[in-house]
This record gives sequence, C-alpha cells and structure tokens, in this order.
Amino acid sequence: MRVLLTVAFLMVGLVSTAQLSTVKGKSAYNYWINLPSDSILNSNPPILIFLHGRSLSGTDLNRVKQYGVISEIEKGRQIPAIVIAPQVASGAWDPDKLLSLLEDIQAQYKTDTNRVYVCGMSLGGYGTLHFVGKHSNKIAAGVALCGGGNSKDACNLSEVPLWIEHGTADKPVPVSESRNIVNAIKACNGGKNLIYKEIPGASHGAMEREFRSDAMYTWMFSKTRETEVAVEAETILVNPPASSK
Repeated sequence: MRVLLTVAFLMVGLVSTAQLSTVKGKSAYNYWINLPSDSILNSNPPILIFLHGRSLSGTDLNRVKQYGVISEIEKGRQIPAIVIAPQVASGAWDPDKLLSLLEDIQAQYKTDTNRVYVCGMSLGGYGTLHFVGKHSNKIAAGVALCGGGNSKDACNLSEVPLWIEHGTADKPVPVSESRNIVNAIKACNGGKNLIYKEIPGASHGAMEREFRSDAMYTWMFSKTRETEVAVEAETILVNPPASSK
C-alpha cells in the first residue's frame, strides 16, 4: 500500500508539471511556457508573463526557475492561465520584443486578449512597468516588485491596474525608485488604479514572497480590460512618496 501511495504521489507531481516546457530559437527571447489543463486551455485562457531579475539573466533557462512564477508551478501551484517566462540574455527587457512574444503566443492559442497580465521583480519590475507603459492597451494588470519606472510612461501606466511593492531597506534598488514612479502616476489621475505598498525593513530579496502567496494571483486575475476598472481600495505608504530625495 505504501508503495502504491508513493507511486500515486509521484504521478500527481508529473501531471502537474507535464505541460511545462522550454521554447528556444523561435522568438527574440527563449522562454518557459506552462499550459493549464485542457479544460482551461480550451476555454480562452488568460496569459501571464513573468519577468525575472538581473541575477537570472543569461542563456541557461533553468536559471529562470530559481524563484518566481515558474518556481511556484514546479512546487505544485496551479495557475489558470498560459504562463510565459522569457529569459533576457543581458541588459534591460525590451517592451517591443515582449509584445512580439505575446502576439506569437496569441497566434498559437485561442486566448482571452482582454486578460493579459505581467509581473516581475527587480529588473523584471522595471521591465513590467516599461512593457505596460508602452503597450498599456494590451495589458489588464501588472505587478512590479522592487523595481522602478520612467516618468514618461506614467500616464499610460495610470490607466492600468498596478500593484507596486518595495522594501524600505532595499539596497540594490532603493525604494525611491518606486516612490518616484508612484508620484508620477498619481500626478496623472491620483493613482486611482494603483496599489502601492512599502514593507518596513524589508530587503530586496524579501519581495519574492509575493510569488508564494495567493493574493497577487487573485488580484491580477480579477482584472480585465473590457470592463470599467474600479478604484483600488488601498494605497499603503509607510513613507510618503514625496519624501524620496
């Protein structure tokens, strides 16, 4: 009986990761793709794009599994979406290359084009805000952890539901980076679509915890481009953005 239970457990693990695979040489970025169950895949699923941080850059796609959405999938998290996790070899994320990758996936699968989500941490946080800022008409919601953004993108960003989060003790990317883009977004429409959280005493790596909780996924998947966006209920500021010098 113990042997049978062990085999059953292993088979469940295999089923949960059976649709996780790599795609190389067919896009500007090599990437991981995880397909949901057939019942979801055949019902116009959303797309979730995960952008990694600088430490996972390179040409070894296995690095992308070290933390974040793909890591969570390998641990058994079931995500009701097509998940794409590209890898940038070096430098910053290119929003036009990300759009091209998104359109490639949309051409391969019948998906809900009103439910495209992007999330990222560190370099991926910057990439998320740059991607959403340039192609805001394509994205239903974005999550940017311990990153930053360009103020020229702020008014486009203000039209998309965003969850921005940063630790106050972040040394590699100071919290002022998030504060500055939050100030710019709020100058456009008061930040009505924005959730901003500062975590007292939290380090750069501490933001990875959001990928391990349900809250981020629940929030993202509740958003859609085709319906009027409700004003976000909370903006949690440990320190006012205006104090960022």
